[in-house]
Amino acid sequence: MQKFETVFDVAAPPERVWGLLHAPPPPDAPSPRTVNYPGGWMKILLEGDNNGQGMVRTCEFGVPRYLMSGGKAHSWEIVTEVIPLRSASYEAIGKPLWSRAGGSHTLEPLPDGGTRLTFVETYHVHNPLLRLLLEKRVHAYISRDNHELYNKILGYLGTVTQVSARSITV
Repeated sequence: MQKFETVFDVAAPPERVWGLLHAPPPPDAPSPRTVNYPGGWMKILLEGDNNGQGMVRTCEFGVPRYLMSGGKAHSWEIVTEVIPLRSASYEAIGKPLWSRAGGSHTLEPLPDGGTRLTFVETYHVHNPLLRLLLEKRVHAYISRDNHELYNKILGYLGTVTQVSARSITV
């Protein structure tokens, strides 16, 4: 299993960081609604409760072309646990490499009024041979832009300092 973790300090209180990451859908949003981002999209099939718990979504994102899927992968995801203003977690199943992934972000208030955000993502390919040959490389490809994406999004709130980023095999 592969694990990616990145940590940021944001010059904004947890309430603002949470509000940015968990903004409610616009009142006139279609259902389902699609959110486009560089290299893919996320279609939210079910919004979940007021905190987003139970949200069901499907995503398309880039993967290496050698997987022979046209450079695209798909995942089916559910937000499984939300503690408002503190943390949110999701579980996912993906292809072309049949895999299981999970992710979470956790917010911690800092003494200066800012917030420490920790994002963790795991990735596990089910097939043992494909796991040995491809899991690490594919996960590195998938998560290569995660820290830059968080940095850009969080930058709307104020100064962002990356504390750490690491990928490990578990």
